[in-house]
Amino acid sequence: MDRQQEEMQFLGFFGIIKESIKIIFTWRKIFSQITLALILPLSFIFLAHIEISGLLFGKINHDEHELDHAKADSPKYNKLSDHVTTDKIELWLFRVVYLVLYFIFSLLSTSAVVYTIACVYTSKSIAFGRVMSVVPKVWKRLVITFLWSFLAVFAYNVVTFLVVYLLFVLIDSAVIVTALFFILLILYISGLVYITVIWHLAGVISVLEDIYGIQAMFKSKNLIKGKLGVSIAIILLLTIGHAVIQTVFNIFVAYGSGSGFVRLGVAILCFLLLFKLILFGLVVQTVIYFVCKSYHHENINKSVLADHLEVYLSAEYVPLKSQDLQLERVDV
Repeated sequence: MDRQQEEMQFLGFFGIIKESIKIIFTWRKIFSQITLALILPLSFIFLAHIEISGLLFGKINHDEHELDHAKADSPKYNKLSDHVTTDKIELWLFRVVYLVLYFIFSLLSTSAVVYTIACVYTSKSIAFGRVMSVVPKVWKRLVITFLWSFLAVFAYNVVTFLVVYLLFVLIDSAVIVTALFFILLILYISGLVYITVIWHLAGVISVLEDIYGIQAMFKSKNLIKGKLGVSIAIILLLTIGHAVIQTVFNIFVAYGSGSGFVRLGVAILCFLLLFKLILFGLVVQTVIYFVCKSYHHENINKSVLADHLEVYLSAEYVPLKSQDLQLERVDV
């Protein structure tokens, strides 16, 4: 990242993408190591979850179909009923294990990539062992930020549900209800995308500054102003890419009926595209952080940021105080 801080603010959609790709290729060795250790397992966990969930759903549907045609209270009926119950328990347990593993590897990957790019920015030496020793200390801050983000999404969904419920209860006209429903749907999706952008930037803030949790989310909300449109466009691009990979995997692998060779080939292709997309997304969200800082004329003191990164390597991690780390504002 050899651009001057003042130049970062002028990066738009394509500029941020170009800068992110340049960083990945320039530092391909360390990013390859992070990918092998964290992002590859994360990608495998996601795709394996789709495949295994499909198998479990198929098993449940088969047993429920057999149950519908069995005589009630017969030995066969009771046996199938027990199978269905067991299958559903297995499915829910698998989902819990999947969510825990995905959550852990996702936050670890975020910690590693953000820390690495910060080291690149401050011209600090980067070694894979050094990065991995820092990750366990950083990711705990990300957990708290994620929990606050999850709480925000949960509250947002509850409020939306209540509004839709009141809409159907209080308004009798089907035409008006339908029109308002689609308007609310557009607003809901827009709000969800906005929260997603806030969460991604808050994750970077949790690593590079001394705040995390709800404070990081408020800081992210203020920092994203002026670059919200570009950030939303990039997040939508990443989301669409993720959705395309998932759809292709579902059609040709999880629920596909083609030959084993075709399914294996598509599975490998989706796996390769997914881990590249995840790495690119993590780098992009960090670049967006530096772009937003530059846009608000907050001059990043590289020596102070370097000291902050060095603190993570100390035996007993103590966050730097806000006045020490807060990036100096430059009047233009």
